[in-house]
Amino acid sequence: MPEAYIYDHVRTPRGRGKKDGALHEVPSVRLAATALEAVRDRNGLDTRKLDDVILGCVDPVGEAGGDIARAAVFAAGYDTTVPGMQINRFCASGLDAVNTASAQVMAGQHQLVIAGGVESMSRVGIGASGGAWPIEPQVALPGYFVPQGVSADLIASKYGFSRDDCDAYAVESQKRAAKSWKEGRFAKSVVPVKDINGITILDRDEHMRPETDMQSLASLNPSFELMGSMGGFDAVGIQAHPEVEKITHVHHAGNSSGIVDGAAAVLIGSKRAGKSADLKPRARIRAFTNIGSEPAIMLTGPVDVTEKLLHNTKMTLKDIDLFEINEAFASVVLRYQQAFDLDPETVNVNGGAIAMGHPLGATGAMILGTVLDELERRDLNTALVTLCIGAGMGTATIIERV
Repeated sequence: MPEAYIYDHVRTPRGRGKKDGALHEVPSVRLAATALEAVRDRNGLDTRKLDDVILGCVDPVGEAGGDIARAAVFAAGYDTTVPGMQINRFCASGLDAVNTASAQVMAGQHQLVIAGGVESMSRVGIGASGGAWPIEPQVALPGYFVPQGVSADLIASKYGFSRDDCDAYAVESQKRAAKSWKEGRFAKSVVPVKDINGITILDRDEHMRPETDMQSLASLNPSFELMGSMGGFDAVGIQAHPEVEKITHVHHAGNSSGIVDGAAAVLIGSKRAGKSADLKPRARIRAFTNIGSEPAIMLTGPVDVTEKLLHNTKMTLKDIDLFEINEAFASVVLRYQQAFDLDPETVNVNGGAIAMGHPLGATGAMILGTVLDELERRDLNTALVTLCIGAGMGTATIIERV
């Protein structure tokens, strides 16, 4: 079977997902086009050789609707022969786009594909696309629907993570992200977003708060306590997990992922396509898979999907040098580390979404690129990338330097 190689990756900086955020004036399609333009220009691509553009987008409505991948092809000035496809697997959409592109290459049907994602959360609000999961009884009841924040608190209660544990993890994420920016670890992969006059709007992640400490986080009230108690969702979570006597609410804005705008793109291709375009492969996609997980606790999918992926590949944790897991909430990463007894110094070593933000459809592609850069910086070999997903799912990918 042909192999799929990563030839390049880029991302925009993450802008705060509010009306006063730096990227609020930038339409979704322009964010996506910024990433596509950078991949083309950095690699001297003849876009006529591209077989597809696949972009994740979790709320593909309004300006982000109507197949934003094809729209971004036009906005970036690509050849009109390049098709585009938008996909949605909630928070893993960007990584699943990469996996879908890789599968096309491995199947020998496509030779060169750009995959990634985009989300403008300041312009297209989270949940704008709606859906049956939270509101349709025949879906919500068997799925034990609870909001994700309550699920994160259920994880903390079930597996013994305190408010201090979650806050300490958040402080460390902020420190690692600040250090990574200071040391220039993101410099070769983050491309600035510019306005129509070519003036830079944003060239650095805007959501970070490097001054965060335990004292400042202690002043924040739990975000999901009222929702859990008054909304009845604590009872739903306990019904699904009767071993939990009480849900203690420990998550708040400071130890949960930030709402931000951003886009990312990864250039995936066969060995033949790389030679034809005079590209040097940086890594290969070794394996990937998806899984459904228990929906009430919801965000433990990364544990389940990692076990499945290691089983499928006959690999062990010792074969993985670095782990990159999306920081949707602090307890998600803490549970992952606990489940596999991982050294924290191998997990999210550059910080994550708690510090820098989580642009839903783009994050998976962003963190894959981040860990590839870090493998190269440390001269290591193999990384596993994974994300938790709404409604109880997990997606994971193993990459290996070449």
